[in-house]
Amino acid sequence: MAKYYAESHEWIELDGITATLGISKYAADALGDITYVEIPASGKSVAAGEVLCTVESVKAVSDVYAPVAGTVGEGNADLEADPAALNADPENTWICKLEGVNASDLNGLMDADAYAKFVESL
Repeated sequence: MAKYYAESHEWIELDGITATLGISKYAADALGDITYVEIPASGKSVAAGEVLCTVESVKAVSDVYAPVAGTVGEGNADLEADPAALNADPENTWICKLEGVNASDLNGLMDADAYAKFVESL
């Protein structure tokens, strides 16, 4: 399954109408040691570009944006006990799953190669 990336450094994988969402390695590295992840509540509806939740680190509190519109189906409760998992393996540690996602919403996002070039330009 291919990952897509937003300029705000979230990644998303789509399986049918369910999208799994997390933050990129670039974002995790920029945040430093992550100490808390706000898990979005199931049933929360978000529009693309809207704040989904926050991630706190020793450096800052950062918003996590929804790269696509959808409704939170499930949050990763494991992150409440182990928020540092986002530092250890950010590209494989998910924050939440969004339901009812339209595949055409991915058109405005970057594939892995385009995202890598984007990060190099920062």
